[in-house]
Amino acid sequence: MHHSIEIDRLSFSYPDGHRALQDISLHIQLCEKVALVGPNGAGKSTLILHLNGILRGQGSLRVCGLEVKEPNLGRIRAMVGLVFQSPEDQLFSPTVYDDVAFGPLYQGLSPEEVQQRVEQALAAVHMSGYARRVSHHLSLGEKKRIAIATVLSMQPEVLVLDEPTSGLDPRARRSLINLLRELPLTMLASTHDMLLVQELFPRMVIMDEGRIVADGKTQALMNDAELLEAHGLEKPVYKEDRKTGIT
Repeated sequence: MHHSIEIDRLSFSYPDGHRALQDISLHIQLCEKVALVGPNGAGKSTLILHLNGILRGQGSLRVCGLEVKEPNLGRIRAMVGLVFQSPEDQLFSPTVYDDVAFGPLYQGLSPEEVQQRVEQALAAVHMSGYARRVSHHLSLGEKKRIAIATVLSMQPEVLVLDEPTSGLDPRARRSLINLLRELPLTMLASTHDMLLVQELFPRMVIMDEGRIVADGKTQALMNDAELLEAHGLEKPVYKEDRKTGIT
């Protein structure tokens, strides 16, 4: 069976001695959608930053069959699309087109290929009419879509998202969830949005204090109230459920 992500016994400590990851093992299959949850400081963001070599710990880490080490980093960073929590970290060009074209240009593609990649990426996030807009004038929801497009233009095999719904109003959040559902990619999302997890991710991995403490089917783990409470999590309650008292 082909795995997009293979992590075996990965550990990492920051220069100040804080041990952020302890003996992490995680295998994610091709086109699987997995949520990474846990309290602040659990190590979720640290783990995500290992997937394209921004951070380097001890242990074995392979992405799309390639070992994450210096000679492979260029290819891995094209295959792993990392979408940060704040789109401001990814949008820095004069126009939306320039932002989305940045990766393909860096890859050395021809102007015709770059244009095709940009058009495809913007179409994928339903933002085709925005190419000439100024990114910083867009709403947060629109910026998040453009940030995803900057990654999709690189034609990645894996999409990694850090708090994708953070700060979004209900309409923009719903729109983003529908978009993520459509994308035929391996997906790993670090999030505190348990409704998002329940709705979009069949598999859930719980981290706490740098370790994976549970990994399984989302619904089964969501129904384990004791497990969730032990790691600072709550089963989500839909608005209509609150009215009736149903959970």
